[in-house]
Amino acid sequence: MTDLVVRAATMADAEAIHQLVQSHLDEGHLLPRNISELRAHAERFVVCDVAGQITACAELAPLSASVAEVRSLVVSRDFRRVGLAQRLVNELRTRAKALGFDTLTAFTHDARFFVRQGFSIVPHVWVPEKIMTDCVGCPLFRHCEQYAMVLPLAAHQTYRPAAVSAA
Repeated sequence: MTDLVVRAATMADAEAIHQLVQSHLDEGHLLPRNISELRAHAERFVVCDVAGQITACAELAPLSASVAEVRSLVVSRDFRRVGLAQRLVNELRTRAKALGFDTLTAFTHDARFFVRQGFSIVPHVWVPEKIMTDCVGCPLFRHCEQYAMVLPLAAHQTYRPAAVSAA
């Protein structure tokens, strides 16, 4: 795909991102996003643009000063299995490091992709930033079927959650 560009999203991309997310809700792996939220946070997204068409997206959402989350990772059905998700996660990893985050996290129903990207499965309580930001208001709180995944961003860093770290 020579005409594929991975780039930062703009507010003008919010509608295309919304359509991409909406079209994949039936798979049961995404949370719905409203268009006003996507417009407000468009600059946190990276997209794959193929000849002017948004074919994939992912958001780098800050949860705290040290932890950011990969959210709304979506690849259009026609563009799956060609490495777009990996390219987006790599771009978010680079951006998270540049912004000074120590840890990248993701919550997913299928951990295999994120494990291949270097993430580890951890107990949800190891990511208290996510619990306080999103989980406590979720109807599936305490019955969540998602895996909590973390990726330390510093070389030779081991993830140590604040709530579990030794003094």
